Amino acid sequence: MLLAAALLMSTPLRAPSIPLVVHDPFFSVWCPADKLTDKWSVHWTGKNNALVGLIRVDGKTYRLCGPQPGNLPAVESGAPRVEATTTHVPFQAGAVKGELSFCSPLLIEDIKMLSQPVSYIRVSYESTDGKPHDVSVYWDASAEWCVNQTSEIVQGSRLRFGSMQVGRIGTTEQKVLGKKGDDDRINWGYLYLAGEGDLALAPLNESRELFAKEGRLVEDDIDAPRAANDGWPGVAVLKHEGKQTKGLVDTAIGYDDILSIEYLGRRLPAYWRKDGESFGEMFRTAFKDRDAVLKKALAFDAQLRKETTDKRGAKFADIAMLAYRQGIGAQKIVADLDGTPLMFSKENFSNGCIVTVDVTYPAAPLYLWKNPKLASAMLLPILQYASLPRWKFDFAPHDLGTYPIANGQVYGGGERTEENQMPVEECGNMVILAAAVARHPEEAKAMKPFWPLLKKWTDYLVKYGLDPAEQLCTDDFAGHLARNANLSLKAIMGIGAAAQLAKQYGDTAAATEYAAVAKKYAAAWRKLAGTGEATVLNFGNAGSWSLKYNLIWDELLGLNLFGPELPAKEIGFYLGKVQPFGVALDSRPNYTKMDWLMWIATMTKDQGTFDKLVDPIWKFLNETPDRVPMTDWYRVDEARHVGFQARSVVSGLFMPMLAK
Repeated sequence: MLLAAALLMSTPLRAPSIPLVVHDPFFSVWCPADKLTDKWSVHWTGKNNALVGLIRVDGKTYRLCGPQPGNLPAVESGAPRVEATTTHVPFQAGAVKGELSFCSPLLIEDIKMLSQPVSYIRVSYESTDGKPHDVSVYWDASAEWCVNQTSEIVQGSRLRFGSMQVGRIGTTEQKVLGKKGDDDRINWGYLYLAGEGDLALAPLNESRELFAKEGRLVEDDIDAPRAANDGWPGVAVLKHEGKQTKGLVDTAIGYDDILSIEYLGRRLPAYWRKDGESFGEMFRTAFKDRDAVLKKALAFDAQLRKETTDKRGAKFADIAMLAYRQGIGAQKIVADLDGTPLMFSKENFSNGCIVTVDVTYPAAPLYLWKNPKLASAMLLPILQYASLPRWKFDFAPHDLGTYPIANGQVYGGGERTEENQMPVEECGNMVILAAAVARHPEEAKAMKPFWPLLKKWTDYLVKYGLDPAEQLCTDDFAGHLARNANLSLKAIMGIGAAAQLAKQYGDTAAATEYAAVAKKYAAAWRKLAGTGEATVLNFGNAGSWSLKYNLIWDELLGLNLFGPELPAKEIGFYLGKVQPFGVALDSRPNYTKMDWLMWIATMTKDQGTFDKLVDPIWKFLNETPDRVPMTDWYRVDEARHVGFQARSVVSGLFMPMLAK
């Protein structure tokens, strides 16, 4: 077979769901299968967002992407290879072979580009026999991309950005920022598709069939409003290459959400718009500059894979590459009124909360490593909100609302009561992360105005953190728990981190006080947590145990409150608890959290021990039958996800990159 050379290469990690177009919680499309031709592409929620690619070679048409038209053969394809920004799929169609690539250029050090909602689809091919062959490439995207329910009414239109012809489709109602929720798709703004040749706005079943038979597009037929499920209207592009021995066909797909986030009553645009650039200008430039952008993306991918491989091995690198786009794609970066970047996460398939603090906490490592300004951008919305008189509590908030509306906390008792709040959890998270961010001079300036607020939260930890009363922690799916030993650890880490902040900001008295308290509490914790094989899940519960992932900050921040002995002992115990797909979160139900397991592994001092803890994560991802974007909550005795998918917390899988 002509793909033999590619197929003989080492098999890459089989992604549970293959990232195709991933930018933010609304513009996020995946393939839930081993081959792009096996299933419809879907939004991360699992609803169809159809993307179809066809290639016609010497008069015979093949499917590149999508299960329809069902009467057409699929290309012969190799295993998809997922890199940080780009998914590569080798294929063969008749007398040509090549590669199909989907690039979302999420270059983390370039915030403007990171926030631009444009992806590229590139089809590169060459003749297998050295002779020229007649080749045409077709792509279409349906109106499903711009509706929440397929009964909603849409309308298409043609646009011209300079010399570039573009198809656009969106709902007729256009209620911008008009809805919020978890299992939701956007139904305002416009989907854009642009290519290098012909374009049509048409019912896509008809469009695909005509291209398959005759190699051409149908006439425009969706300028009048119709339901998204009425003939499945959408935008199609076609490039007829003619007879070639090799070629390259590029398509760009973008989404203009008009306004992105409502934050404390302010309706804010995506960050790339901060200087007044229109979507048309941005999209036209993105397509014109595609060669340079794709080159940067490939270089970035290669560098990131090298860095992660060098740090902790090939399987860790595979996991990190799969996590990269998803982690960023569950966030939205907007510009505040003064142009300051603010980043808002969505708590996907959990409750839809926006800027959940205990989601920010696990997501932070990637940004602390690669762009601390974005770590700061995650903290600022909560710090600003909690500084207002309306937040009346002495502890940190849990969230800012339900995505994309960030007008105030909705979880638990909201702004009204302390019911189902996470006071110790969120105080610890905010103080620890502020200290980590403030290690970078520019971000230290951004955090400094909030030192009085952070100090108040530290005082809360001093008062209530050593032996916490019954309450929720970030692992709230496990229910309320009193005397939570890992939560106590977080409080102690927070107090130690606050001592560093106080010293940095010239508050000498607080620095001395907090350092002494942290040291005292660490000694008390050792006694409360027991002297058995492992420390307990909660104080007084002999024989119980849990992953003490919060301990990671003792080394990362240089607190040295516990030293290397405690993590070494804990990890020795966990090694005896490894099941086929990892170590359970604790001695209760047989599930784990992928991010926390990676944090535990980060504390190991040798590669062999690290592999024993992390290889099962790779195995889970490679074998799970649950074809959803990377879950972080799954069973360790069988490769099944329990809940959560497509969440930003997987950016926490980059924690090993922060370790010394």
